[in-house]
Amino acid sequence: MAAALWRGAAPGAWAVTGSLAGLAGFLALWTRAGSDQRTSFLGATVIGLPYAWLLALFLVPFAIVLKISLSDVALARPPYMPQYDPAQGWAGVVDLVRELDFENFVFLTTDDLYWKAYLSSFRIAAIATACTLLIGYPIAYGMARAPKEWQATLLMLVILPFWTSFLIRVYSLMGILGNEGVLNGALIRAGLVSEPIQILNTQMAVYIGIVYTYLPFMILPIYAALEKMDESLLEAAEDLGCSRLQAFWLVTFPLSRGGIIAGCFLVFIPTMGEFVIPSLLGGAGTLMIGKVLWEEFFNNLAWPQASAVAVVLLLILIIPIVLFQRSEEKAREAGK
Repeated sequence: MAAALWRGAAPGAWAVTGSLAGLAGFLALWTRAGSDQRTSFLGATVIGLPYAWLLALFLVPFAIVLKISLSDVALARPPYMPQYDPAQGWAGVVDLVRELDFENFVFLTTDDLYWKAYLSSFRIAAIATACTLLIGYPIAYGMARAPKEWQATLLMLVILPFWTSFLIRVYSLMGILGNEGVLNGALIRAGLVSEPIQILNTQMAVYIGIVYTYLPFMILPIYAALEKMDESLLEAAEDLGCSRLQAFWLVTFPLSRGGIIAGCFLVFIPTMGEFVIPSLLGGAGTLMIGKVLWEEFFNNLAWPQASAVAVVLLLILIIPIVLFQRSEEKAREAGK
């Protein structure tokens, strides 16, 4: 349950707005059914079902997490005591509002472990996202400029790692990065080092694992943006006196901005709550909020505090996304 909460918290919050909008669209389509009610109902169902699925899988679990975060710790199963009893009706709601003290959220401010974990997760996620972008952009650019008959094969090579379990791929890196692993063996045989380099159980191993795991999420949106770009724009820029490098910075890079932003979101958001990679590759010395969540849920059985950590993490991720979307909308309106 804990793994599902921290891995699904950020995407779930991201999908809340879309879920509600989709549900509203479904209701609007259903109420506007005219003479051909059957056709309209089927169309509304086709549109509304995916959003209803998101609503059930993301919004409802988040509501449960929020409810637990407002509960009290108890020596019971499950280990919390809800502050609201539905059987009390509106009187229970009034009592809940009157007694609400957000003590679990206040508790997060009293222990520096939590904010250190947030800051460490943010730093690791930001650096890993930048590294993934630096590696993924040239790959996506090369794929977009490759001959058409080769692009399907190159896409297959990018997607191929998804055919293997995520956990197995991370475990394979342990065999590569270990002191007796493939990488150290190759370096010693090549005479570059005389003894194994400590890579496993360091933050370097965490960065390698994140980049390796999430690289396709960076490549694919950038490739989609570059592949549909009109190459005549580059020819026009070169005709106007731009070098190839200038044409890239003035034409190609700005047109791929949407893919870059999408790729950064797809990498940064799950990396913030990552648990498997820092646990297997980073060892005990790597502090990330996903590991703290795991400890609170399964070792300390402090579900209310852990749920508060998850809610705060969600807010940290969703507020910049909402602000960015609003700035993009204002920019589009200003450009009209």
